[in-house]
Amino acid sequence: MTYSIARVNSLPREERNQIYLQLIPRAIFERFHIDPKTLTNPFGERVVTGIFPPDENFGCIEVRHRAGDKDCIFSCQVSLAAFMQSLHLDFIILNDPYSERFNIDVSEDGKDTLFGVSSRNIPEEIRALKAGLAPGMVRKGLRLVGDFLVCLETFLDSLGLKTITINAFFYHNAIHWENYGFTYFRGRKVMEKIHQEFQDNGRLALKMDNSTPFRQKGMERTIRGRSWAIHDGVYREAFGEEWESPLMYKTLGQTHTVNTFPGQIY
Repeated sequence: MTYSIARVNSLPREERNQIYLQLIPRAIFERFHIDPKTLTNPFGERVVTGIFPPDENFGCIEVRHRAGDKDCIFSCQVSLAAFMQSLHLDFIILNDPYSERFNIDVSEDGKDTLFGVSSRNIPEEIRALKAGLAPGMVRKGLRLVGDFLVCLETFLDSLGLKTITINAFFYHNAIHWENYGFTYFRGRKVMEKIHQEFQDNGRLALKMDNSTPFRQKGMERTIRGRSWAIHDGVYREAFGEEWESPLMYKTLGQTHTVNTFPGQIY
């Protein structure tokens, strides 16, 4: 099964498309009135597209509200982690196209920030924070992650694979994946240390000193607040190293029980 995705990409177009369409939650077709057969919206525009290189072990499928939209409603890329014969979820984006947009992905001089990872647009991040978003989010989500994971397991099974892996790019991502039954290959001890050090007088708690909008006292009591603080550099300052994205996994048909933030609220 080393070349599972490449083989899928090499299938006849209709057969290949039907396999990848399994990744899209049914609710997206229903909510946005997209015909699941023609893949067109009510305006007659084809709004489901994909990238499926026949000689590569990755595939990407996207859905837009209107064909010319910059942001996707749904965007998912998967690849094959050949070292352990697992499906790797490179990224999943679920955007509410009707919600306000926050340009955290573009710097004030117009350069790509990689969603705030390579550089930051602080004014836009402050707006996103005040609107209730977490780091890396340009819009509110669709609350369909649970639906998507059902689709992802169906896709996984169709490839004959048994394990899904994912890098949690931000702290809040790791907590959310825990809540959906994922556990850790790498990073659990760091996540547990973060919880401990956000307790009273911990090294991270002491960084919540109101010095920036992302370090307001009390923010450490929420998933979103901790994530913004870590994004703002409190982990690096407290421990002298960058926070490394955890590598997480879930086995087909199994739910792992992990909770590195007891009593969590979003």
